[in-house]
Amino acid sequence: MPLPNHHPLQSPFVCRYQFPDPMAADPDGEGLIALGGDLAADTLVCAYRQGMFPWFNEGEPIAWWSPDPRCIIYPSDFCASKTLKRRIKNAGWTFSVNLAFAEVIAACADTRTYTQASASATWISPAMIEAYTALHAEQVAYSVEIWDDDELIGGLYGLKLGQAFFGESMFHRVTDASKAAFFVLMQLCAHSQFAWVDCQLPNPHLMRLGATILPRAEFLDKLAQQLTLPSIDWSSICGQKLPLNQLLNEDLMTYYLSPTALQLRKPR
Repeated sequence: MPLPNHHPLQSPFVCRYQFPDPMAADPDGEGLIALGGDLAADTLVCAYRQGMFPWFNEGEPIAWWSPDPRCIIYPSDFCASKTLKRRIKNAGWTFSVNLAFAEVIAACADTRTYTQASASATWISPAMIEAYTALHAEQVAYSVEIWDDDELIGGLYGLKLGQAFFGESMFHRVTDASKAAFFVLMQLCAHSQFAWVDCQLPNPHLMRLGATILPRAEFLDKLAQQLTLPSIDWSSICGQKLPLNQLLNEDLMTYYLSPTALQLRKPR
């Protein structure tokens, strides 16, 4: 049965820069493709569509990267560990999507945990926060939050383009809370028919969650295909807290994404 809320990929962004082809600019696969430009929403979207992302320390020139190999994870193959499932079942936590984007990106900047850079890095600068917040306003950047009552205890954020999701960073304040946010993202992307989630560079935490690596050439080829596919509207699940343990029933995410769910949740 086809999933609901399909719509053609919109492309309102026109890039003012001409990014180089990663394969031609970096034949040795070191990852650095270009320097300079800006962090405007159209620049960022065009870069991600070409397989690049910004990664630089505050005070340095904007650096655009396309690593070889590329770290990805297949949502359809993701399987939460028994320990995580037990935690999700018993913790009494709730989850949300796009309910607290500003708080999530600020927390990721504060902790800088499980990112491409080291724990002491400063790559999520005020300029980066402003840039991705602008993408959030354009409904391109999304956040997933995990709550213990009214306390935000974990989350992640990234970009959604076509049937590709580009993970940026995650954080936790309670053990397993970032893993729980990742579990929500995997459910959301699997039910949205996303072939994979881009994790950029591998690290031990991501690899334990089931990430793998692809040669850059293969990643770029598959990315071009994913960007042409229609994307599912996530609005019906955004802006509300929902019981996390209900997602252990795999059919519920399809319900949450349905137009019926959106209609039922509108104020009467």
